[in-house]
Formats: sequence, structure tokens, C-alpha cells
Amino acid sequence: MKRSIYRLNSSTQNSHTVKTIRKSLCILNNQSVTGAEIMKIILIFLFIAPLALSARAEKDFSALDSAASPETKSRFAMLDDVRILANGLLQLGHGLKDFVHKTKGQMNDIFQKLYIFDKSFYELSLQTSEIKEEEELLRQTTARLQINNEEIKNLSQEMNLKIEDLIQNKIQLQEKVWGLEDKVTKLAITQPTVQETNEISSLKAFVERQDNHIKQLLKIVEDQHAQLDKQHNQIMELEDKLNHIELQELAENSFTGEHTEPEATPFFVHNSTAVTYKYEGAAPDCTALYNSGIQTSGTYTIKPNGSEAFDVYCEAKFGTSWTIIQNRVDGSLDFNQTWDAYAKGFGDLNEEFWLGLNKTYSITQQGDYILRIELQDWKDNKRYIEYAFDLKGPETDYTLQLSRISGSIPNALPEQTELRFSTADHDMAVINNFNCPENYLGGWWHSECEETNLNGKYVAPRSKGRLDRRKGLYWKPKKGRYYLLKSTKIMIHPTDLKSFD
Repeated sequence: MKRSIYRLNSSTQNSHTVKTIRKSLCILNNQSVTGAEIMKIILIFLFIAPLALSARAEKDFSALDSAASPETKSRFAMLDDVRILANGLLQLGHGLKDFVHKTKGQMNDIFQKLYIFDKSFYELSLQTSEIKEEEELLRQTTARLQINNEEIKNLSQEMNLKIEDLIQNKIQLQEKVWGLEDKVTKLAITQPTVQETNEISSLKAFVERQDNHIKQLLKIVEDQHAQLDKQHNQIMELEDKLNHIELQELAENSFTGEHTEPEATPFFVHNSTAVTYKYEGAAPDCTALYNSGIQTSGTYTIKPNGSEAFDVYCEAKFGTSWTIIQNRVDGSLDFNQTWDAYAKGFGDLNEEFWLGLNKTYSITQQGDYILRIELQDWKDNKRYIEYAFDLKGPETDYTLQLSRISGSIPNALPEQTELRFSTADHDMAVINNFNCPENYLGGWWHSECEETNLNGKYVAPRSKGRLDRRKGLYWKPKKGRYYLLKSTKIMIHPTDLKSFD
């Protein structure tokens, strides 16, 4: 009786073991199984295997005691379960082997990548250290040369004073010589005494010594001037080297190192089945021209509502057309202009230009517009940023308010803040007695003299002269580094085409 109960319990345990094995095999066949889950499966099998083996031994023992046909069948059924258990353990072993090989390969890949990263970081650190050491050495050399230059200047001034004294002495001596010549002329008539002859000889010797001394001083002064010129040229070369190093650092700050958002296609997508608008006379902006059938980039005449007609450059892209209000590509146009020039506009619409605040304001008064800024650095990496914006009229100095919509570069312009446009001759917002436009060159919507100014001085990496970061064409996020820009483009597009119906 006890043995029957034990066989029943063993059969129940064996059935549960089979189910557990099957479940473990299903987990093992799953491609996403983790190392922790495999360790759990191993522990389960290590716990279950002794139970299964003990059950098998008990079944064999009970088979010897009983020759009944039902017992024999039960024994074969239990042997099948044991085979399943053995097969499961074999598959588990193969799975563990594959997992070990896969994990080992992944670890090798990680170690290789870490090695490459460490090597690159080490090389970059060495290059940075060398540049810093060279820059510090150049700065020290420049400081020493400047000190020597000051000393040489002081010495030159002293020598000039001495030369002036010698010239005065020479003039006096010449007067004495002329007087002696008169005396000699008189003596030619009358015979001079021995004392007068000795006096004349001594005076001649003294004059010759003074002349030789003056010639020596003049030669020393010429040598000093030549040395000053050489020192000045060395200082200029060192300043050019320092400037080149700073420009190289700025040019290396490309957009590639920044975390960027994926480039998104704007929501202005042209529909080929849309209605074609017809206008009497000129269209109100470039988007309206595109919808009327003119779908190529170029210079066209538009006439915003309530404004005079004027020419603009239209750029066709993203299935629509944008009105360009600023374009800079090579620095051929000087953007350090007056307030009147920024109000009316300047430049060539097919090259570099500023459309003009008056014209931009007349366009944006027709409805809601989006402002898009496209930037390119000196490694030809391109980024963009788009804003919803509100531009007020001349009575507020064309106050601008921005709200970022999207983009692939960190924002560098203040948001939700009223920014007044200002130039060097029309600065309405002097903050802490610091005249931003005069310092930054070029009109812009300045805010506390921030360092981003897309109308600033165009600076190329090979430019000569001392670099001043405050006067360059930069994009400078509030918590980021400088990006020296090669080209910029500012454009606008309406958000609601119904306003032009």
C-alpha cells in the first residue's frame, strides 16, 4: 500500500517535472532570453534532475515486484518522460554553449570599441596638450618681445635726444670753424704766430673727432631702427599664428558633435490637386507665387496687401516656396550698415543681401508666418531651426518675439522675449552702458549683448589680423560652445494660406 502511494506521488512529480522541462525549453528557444533567466533554468534542472532519477529507480523497482500489464505500460510512459528530461538537459547544454559563445563575441566587440575609444581620446588629449603648450609658448614669446620692444623704444628716444644735442654741438662747431676760416684767411695775409697755429690744429682735430663720433652714433641709430623693424615683424607673425590657432579651434567646433533632432520635413507640402490661385497684378509673397504656378527659385516681384511692390528672392523647397530675408555665403557684402540701410534693405538678391525690415514687416502683416534659419559651418555640416514669431512695426524698432518650433541645433536666441532691432547708430537698449551693435558690428535683435549675431562680421579660418570672437559670424547657444559659420540663410513662410484667398 505504501509503495503504491509512493509510486503515485512519483508519477505526479514526474509529470510536473516534464511540464517544467517543456516550459524551460520554450524559454530557452526564445531569442531574447537573458543570462539571469538561463541561470534560473539551470537551478531548476539541478533541483528536478535528482527527483526524476529517483522516480525512475522507484519505477524500475516496482516493475520487478509486479508483472501486471498496467504496471509495465506505466513504466514505459515514465521512461518516455525520462527521455524528455534527458533531451531537455541536452538542449539546455547546447543553448548554454551558444549563449556563452555569443556573450564572448559581444564582450570582445565591446573591448575592441573601448580600446579604439581610449586610443582616440588619448590621441586627442595629446593634440590638445600640444596646441595649448604651443599657444602658451607663443604668448610668452610675444610678451617678451613686447617688453624688448618697449626697451628698444626707450633707448631709441634717448639716442634721438643725444643726436639732437650732437647736432646742436655740430652747428656750434661749424660756426666756430667758419670763424676760424675767416681768421685763416686773415692769417694768409699776415703771418700767424706759433701759438695761433697750434690752436688751429687742435681745433681741427677736435672737429674731426666730433664728426667721427656723430657718424658712429648715426650708425648705431640705424641699427636700432632695423632691429625695431625686425622685432615688429616678429610680433606681427606671432599674432597671426595665435589668431590662426584660435580660428582653427573655432572651425573644429562643427555641428557633428552635437546631439541633433532628426531632420523633419516641414508641414508645408504642396498638393498637386490644390486650387491654383490667380492674382490681379503681383502676388502677396513667394508662397502665393508658387501656388499660382511659378514653382522655380529666383527673383520675382511681389506686392503685399497695403504695400508697394518690390522684388524678393523666392526659394522653392519642401513642395512650396519661401521668401528669403537674409542670405550670406562668402562675406563679399559688408553687413555693418546704418539703421536706414537695414530698414530699406541692401545687397544683391542673387548673392548676399538683407531684404529690409520695412519689406519683411509688410509681408508678415498679412498673416501668421514661420521663421526658418539655415546654418552651415566650415566643415559643410548643415543645421536648421524654425520659430513661430511676431514682428512689430517701426514705432517699436521692429520688436521681434520668438517661440521655437523645431530644429536640428540647440537654440541660441531668447524665446518669449521682446527683442528690439538695433544698429551702431540707432541703439535703443543700452544695457549696463555697453553699446552692443557698436561692439558686435552689424544690426541685429540684440538681447543683453548675446554672442549670436547672424549679421556680424564675416570671419574665415584663414583670415589675417587679431581675432575678436565678439565680432564674428557665430551661433552660440546659451550653454554651449561657439560655432564659426560659413553661410546663413533666413526665410519666412505663411502658416495659413487662407489669408490670401
